[in-house]
Amino acid sequence: MNPRLLYALPALACAGLLGFGYYLQYFDSQDPCPLCLVQRGFYYGVALVFALAALHFPGKTGKATYCSLAALLALGGFGIAGRQVWLQHLPADQVPACGPDLFFMMENFPLSRTLEKLFKGSGQCAEVTWRFLGLSIAEWSLACFAGLAAYAVWLLFNPRSPSR
Repeated sequence: MNPRLLYALPALACAGLLGFGYYLQYFDSQDPCPLCLVQRGFYYGVALVFALAALHFPGKTGKATYCSLAALLALGGFGIAGRQVWLQHLPADQVPACGPDLFFMMENFPLSRTLEKLFKGSGQCAEVTWRFLGLSIAEWSLACFAGLAAYAVWLLFNPRSPSR
């Protein structure tokens, strides 16, 4: 097996997850909530880091840098997905009110307030309109981020993992 493939596989997995998210958005009418959009950003970050690692095929120091950064980004996405799962499991009377969409906030709110609202989520983030094998999109995303973080850590600490 080409050792670069070990870096390329998680990048391809992220691309597949992003592609599926866009499919759900544009062909299944599943509009992403603010927390979904933040998770997309983390998937893009993890994909970029692993893609760069596959192209660069780093030595030990580079491997540590790429894997650590990928793990941190995956853990960030895990935290956001965890927040969304938490919102989805709140009793109906405790779900926060739905707020304006991202584009409205970007045009009308200061950046700090937009980011605060984006990372906190809204009532829209608590809605579950799609499930697969009993899990919501956020729950699947939580599992995927956990897998990506675990893979990055495994790659970092596995002495047989690729480096120049």
